[in-house]
Amino acid sequence: MNKASEIARLKITLDHVKPPVVRRVEVPADIRLDDLHLVIQIVMGWENYHLYEFRTRGGRWSLIDPDFADADVRSASKATLAELLKQGGAKGIKYTYDFGDGWEHTVKVEAVSPAAADATYPRLLDAKGACPPEDVGGPWGYAEYLEAIADPDHERHEEFIEWRGPRFDPTRVNEAAVRKQLERLTKRPASRKGKASSKPKHAG
Repeated sequence: MNKASEIARLKITLDHVKPPVVRRVEVPADIRLDDLHLVIQIVMGWENYHLYEFRTRGGRWSLIDPDFADADVRSASKATLAELLKQGGAKGIKYTYDFGDGWEHTVKVEAVSPAAADATYPRLLDAKGACPPEDVGGPWGYAEYLEAIADPDHERHEEFIEWRGPRFDPTRVNEAAVRKQLERLTKRPASRKGKASSKPKHAG
């Protein structure tokens, strides 16, 4: 994944949450969408438990399950970011993770440029805001979670503290840990890329 002639600089914003959760990352322009899914999971801080989908005006791409085929959805393993850009998706790429909680992300392509000879891609440029906990209930549930853990008198305070612990900081991002995970991703054997490791741990 680190061999690239052109790279795309992406700004990924988690929609409808406060404080803002934003990542800027550079990826090969020809990255497959199932690999881009893995990059987004890592840089945002998700755990790849659930299903996902990319959308543009040109269509929808996801993990194809032969038992639940949808003629309107194409395989993310057979499309690239460059193909989406050719279809006019530079400003209108949406990425949904976890159809139950409904985490919507706006993926904006800020620039496409030649790759640096001494750089390894994908690479994180900067990060703002912590990723919400998995299965917290989408943007509405996350807002309640933050309110509850900050208020010892909240009726769900003890419940949420017991669930996730007392030290969640919505402003903190461990960028060093993210970069280490991206480094491991680039070192995956070519024969395994886009296969089992791109599948969610369970459906939802």
